[in-house]
Amino acid sequence: EAFRSLRTNLQFASVATPIHSVVVTSPSPSEGKSVIAANLASVIAQGGHKVVVLDSDLRRPRVHQVLGLKNRLGLTDLFLRPQSDVKSVMQPTEVKNLSVVTTGSLPPNPSELLGSQRMIEIIQNLESQFDLVILDAPPALVVTDANVLANRTDGVLLVVRPNVSKRADINHAMEQLTQVKANIVGVVI
Repeated sequence: EAFRSLRTNLQFASVATPIHSVVVTSPSPSEGKSVIAANLASVIAQGGHKVVVLDSDLRRPRVHQVLGLKNRLGLTDLFLRPQSDVKSVMQPTEVKNLSVVTTGSLPPNPSELLGSQRMIEIIQNLESQFDLVILDAPPALVVTDANVLANRTDGVLLVVRPNVSKRADINHAMEQLTQVKANIVGVVI
């Protein structure tokens, strides 16, 4: 029920400006962002919308584990073979209307890949095929990846965990996202 409520709140946040892509991040590791991203995607897909989860955590990917998928081919393969179609690395799930693009092999230069023109093209390609693209990004305070992605998408959900997330870290993550002009659509506790 909490995820249905989150789905509804996200829909209300997109009334004035439609949200086709959203980054899910947290201030620090182990705050549950991958689980939130996967469950939110599932609930939205169950509501009849076409959703894809793009695992953009090219350092410590978890979406494939959360959804019980293999991580053999994925996002990094689209950089290695730029002529490849995103459908070649997309995996269906047990949930109707929900697809996943895992990370594939981990690259030595994640920030450069996520900040590239090719990444913009991948996001736009997915936005043209799906009602919503959910990007699971690394924690905002650990590396710059979430900030880079936040600038290329329509919104950001910040996941914080009670008794784990420190108030100063939450404030610092919000400041960093605001500096890159991210559209913070909500905080998930």
